[in-house]
Order: sequence, then structure tokens, then C-alpha cells
Amino acid sequence: MINVSILGYGTIGSGVFQVLKENCQIIKERTGEEIKVKSILDLRDFKGDHAEELIVHDFKEIDGDSSINIVVETMGGLHPAYEFVKASLEKGRSVCTSNKALVAAFGPELINIAEEKKCNFLFEASVGGGIPIIRPLKSSLAPDIIEQISGILNGTTNYILTEMTEKGADFETVLKDAQAKGYAEKDPSADIEGYDACRKIAILASLAYGHQTDFKDIYTEGITKITDRDINYAKKLKSKIKIIASCKNTGGKVSAMVAPGLVNATHPLYSVDGVFNAILVKGNMAGDVMFYGQGAGKLATASAVVSDIIEAAKHPGINIKTIWDNQKLEIVPFKENISKFFVRVSGTKAENETKVKEAFGNVIPVEAGYSDEYAFITEEITEGTYASAEKSLGNIINKIRFH
Repeated sequence: MINVSILGYGTIGSGVFQVLKENCQIIKERTGEEIKVKSILDLRDFKGDHAEELIVHDFKEIDGDSSINIVVETMGGLHPAYEFVKASLEKGRSVCTSNKALVAAFGPELINIAEEKKCNFLFEASVGGGIPIIRPLKSSLAPDIIEQISGILNGTTNYILTEMTEKGADFETVLKDAQAKGYAEKDPSADIEGYDACRKIAILASLAYGHQTDFKDIYTEGITKITDRDINYAKKLKSKIKIIASCKNTGGKVSAMVAPGLVNATHPLYSVDGVFNAILVKGNMAGDVMFYGQGAGKLATASAVVSDIIEAAKHPGINIKTIWDNQKLEIVPFKENISKFFVRVSGTKAENETKVKEAFGNVIPVEAGYSDEYAFITEEITEGTYASAEKSLGNIINKIRFH
């Protein structure tokens, strides 16, 4: 018998309980042990719920219960999640979490404690929700040098951009629709400003390159500046606008970024629409491998958490090696990154053509029927060069990078 305690009985925590209950037989067959939820920590009571009798209100009850083998953290946030997870690992209990903020901030420390105590800190659900990506990076792609990871890592922003593309609606209208359908939070800033995707790519970069990647060092740009005109220009270019989180290893240097990007019809991420997510990994031996599915959702994410519970149950007293130390990964200075840009400036073509050429050099004009602005595509230039040209022009409306 494997006893599990769940910290937090919200959307994901209740989903974990449901998966363990409904799929108990197949889980027992695949684990070789019956897995039972012994207790659930939450401040609230849940009258009439199947889990009502399992609810406890004080972590000390769980911490002091010697029969608990695995702790599941689905509380979210950093505190007290960090303190509870650390305490559990120090007692030799494996911990499974969906908490990307926790993993991004304290991953190396918690991994190290798990290694010392011969247990496991597992976080499959922290990046792709129901999409398996952590374990494939650690095992299936372990023989490879990871050259690049790029992906659509946030379903909310992908849904908004898809709706703007397919229905011609403006950003604010689609955001309200996403909130009404439960795809966006009441405060959507973590999604639409790119912070959610930034933490996820930081975790993936840390695993790919073995060192702590601080999400604060990653340039992050959201989708709030994308307008219907940007969408129309993208269609003229036979492309779609997606917010792409990426990290790339070139010559031993790693660059990372989260920003809207133009992808054409030949790009693997072009057809990833709606609330779906996809992660494209390029290994030096395996080549391109793509993982696609629901990046969020109660049962999809809970399924990923339970997969970690099964993994932990199969390895009692054995640490599954995770290479991710606390040495800080050096990110290439943002101004040195190279991109090709689609740029819009206010004013007519006649007013801008000469000034644009002086600022950017050779460009390719793009027409979409707007007489009050001039749009063009640059050659590949550094971010530093772009910033200088933008400053010299002073009338840029928006810019989007090509992927």
C-alpha cells in the first residue's frame, strides 16, 4: 500500500483525487501497489464531497503521519508550498507537484534534497499540463545535446490569438470571451504578459542545459500590443502570430526569449490553435521532436501529476537522477540575439521610405491596404541594432519577430 497526501484541494488537487479513484485498478496494475489517498490538506471543508473525511486543516498532521509515502503539492504559489515540500522531502517522502512557480524558483535546492534523502522531486505537470515533456527530456532525449526548444506554452494566449485570426475580433473582446469561458483568469496578466510561458521555458532550459535558468533573465513580451492590423499583415505573409517561448544553444551560449512571433505554414507550430499547446525539441541526434496536447485543464494536468506518483511509487528509496544544479546558466545578452523583424511605422510610404532605409538598410515593404502606415520586413539583425533603429525613427507602431 502506498499512502499519498494531497496539499491543496482546488482544481488540480481534486483532479488528482479523481484520477486516483476512478483509475485505481489500472494504476495498481502498472505500479504493482495499491495507491491510496490518506489525507488532503485544505483550509476549507467540503461537505458532501467524496473526499470530505480526508480533509485536514493543519500540515503538521500530514508531516507527523509516518504512514505517508508520497506528498502531492497542488496548492500553487511559493509560500507555504515551498516550506511544506521541503519538509516532506527532508523526511524522505517523494513529492509530485504541478507548481511551475515553485519549480522555477527552488528547483535545484529541492532536487538536491531529494537526492540526499533518496526520494524524488517530480514535476511533470509544471510545464505542459497534460503534455509529457519533463520525463522525455530526462530519459528519451537523454543521449542528445539539446540544440533548441521552442513552443506554445500557454493555452490562454494561443486561444486569444487564434480567435483574433479566425474571427477578426480585437484583443479586448477576445480576452473577455476567454475569461467568460474560463480560459483566462480574472487577472490575466500572468498569461497575456508572457510570465507564465517564461517560467515554463526557464524550467525546460534548466533541464536541457543542467544549470539554473532564472526566469527574470529571460526577455519576455506579451500579446497586449497585437492588433487586428497585425493579424491582417500576418495573413498577407501567409503566416500566423503565435507567442513563442524558446531557448537555443549555439556554440555553448544559450539565448532565451518569450515573445510574439510570425510562423509560416511550413513551421510545425503553425497549426497549433485554440487552447492547445505544443513543444518542439531539437536534439543533435534525434532531430526535431514535437509534443502536442492540452497544456492545461483539470484532468489533463492531474493525469500528469499521477504519472509522477506512479513513477515515485515504482522507485521507493531510489532517487531518479535529475541534472539541474544551482549554478546560474548564463543567458546571451538580449542585444546580441539575432532576428528578422516585421515592423509597422506611422505615416505614409513616401514619408517613411528614405528614413527606414537609413535606419534599417535594405527592407522588403509589405502592403495590407493601410494608407496611414508603412510596413516592412528587415534583414536579420541583432536586437541591439533594431533598438537603435527604432529610437532613430521614433514612429514605430509595433514589431514582431519571425520564427
